[in-house]
Amino acid sequence: MEQQSKALARISSVETSAERTAGTVGGEDLAVLAPAAAAALNMLADAVRRGGADHDDTVQALKAAGVHEAFASVFDAASERVMEAADDPYDFDVRLHADNLAEAAGDVRRAFEWL
Repeated sequence: MEQQSKALARISSVETSAERTAGTVGGEDLAVLAPAAAAALNMLADAVRRGGADHDDTVQALKAAGVHEAFASVFDAASERVMEAADDPYDFDVRLHADNLAEAAGDVRRAFEWL
């Protein structure tokens, strides 16, 4: 008798539009990458809805996959980028913006600590 997998989803590869257009946009165009990331998260949400996994299984799977770290690292990278692009690293508005992005990364990490 064939055993049915209990996995929510198993994705081995996703070709993003960034990969298909890497020659034209350099592979770093956020207008292409951000929607691809959102689509991947929406696919995960759909798999959770259809899979019927309970809360603990879902949270543990997300933690094991490092989803919170990946999401937080986007904010960390944005914070670093703001500071790298700053003409004056002591400019209050620039520092505030970078600090807010870094704090958002921390908020994402803390949210997973409470789950």
